[in-house]
Amino acid sequence: MNRPAFYFDANACSGCKTCQIACKDKNDLPPGVRWRRVYEVTGGDWEKQGKAWVNNIYAYNISLACMHCDDPVCLRVCPTKAISKNENGIVDIDPSLCMGCKYCAWVCPYGAPQFNEEAGIMTKCNLCADYIEEGKNPSCVDSCPMRAMDFGEYDELVLKYGKQGDIYPLPNRHHTEPSILVNPHRSADHVELERPEISNLEEVRDA
Repeated sequence: MNRPAFYFDANACSGCKTCQIACKDKNDLPPGVRWRRVYEVTGGDWEKQGKAWVNNIYAYNISLACMHCDDPVCLRVCPTKAISKNENGIVDIDPSLCMGCKYCAWVCPYGAPQFNEEAGIMTKCNLCADYIEEGKNPSCVDSCPMRAMDFGEYDELVLKYGKQGDIYPLPNRHHTEPSILVNPHRSADHVELERPEISNLEEVRDA
């Protein structure tokens, strides 16, 4: 697998956070460290039209982890070369080289690297590399009860689902070329007109 990637269907996601829990359980993560996080995006308001009140309120969820980018900026800024990209396309952190400076967390536009205070080092999603070697999917993918996620080779996912664009709160893809395809929620068009917000910021902000 040259470029492993995720597919996420925002229309199917119910925001149950099972993927987030499965990731935490599989990797035995300590409190405050969340390699996968489910963002709750909301916006819109009520407005009066004549004698009636109508609304353009919308809400959707998006599940995010490390994107194992084609051009990972975290790798470029790591002063100890602790971050590497292996032959399988997995961007990983070598705990023996990491000094916990948090540079990778500062530059990552997805907030993927998470500081483990107990170990004093940065950590992040490794795509359940042991599962992949066994021919399995990452734990987050198979745990989703709504089947909102898929996993595979990037080009094969593009053929299967089509090349998807950006969706709030993701930044423009050109920054790091993330290995993820997102089917935008049907309400995502409202983001262009209304000011959205992340409703669960306390939960998903960097540890």
